[in-house]
Amino acid sequence: MPNAPVYTDGATAYDGLSNREAVGHSVGEYVRGQAHTNGMESFWATLKRAHKGVFHRLSAKHLQRYVNEFAGRHNIRDLDTAEQMAHVAAAMVGRRLLYRDLVAGERGYAT
Repeated sequence: MPNAPVYTDGATAYDGLSNREAVGHSVGEYVRGQAHTNGMESFWATLKRAHKGVFHRLSAKHLQRYVNEFAGRHNIRDLDTAEQMAHVAAAMVGRRLLYRDLVAGERGYAT
């Protein structure tokens, strides 16, 4: 959504974003109305835990796939387990990833 509100910390990397509202972590401000970074911090913490605990290595080739997977998990986190499973199963209909496409270009595999 091009005009969606963007809530960030005070990092200058976000200065050019439209509809930005920042909280000032450097001055002890962590929430102001709707503006906070708790959701994004939770998202990245979950991805980092998966990296250390499950995946161990995230290749640059597939990094976007990992991020997409965890964005999807994050977006359905409020559903119960059965609803999450139904959502994931429905999203898989008509999609597939062949092993040869998965490993193409990886070290030791032909492209």
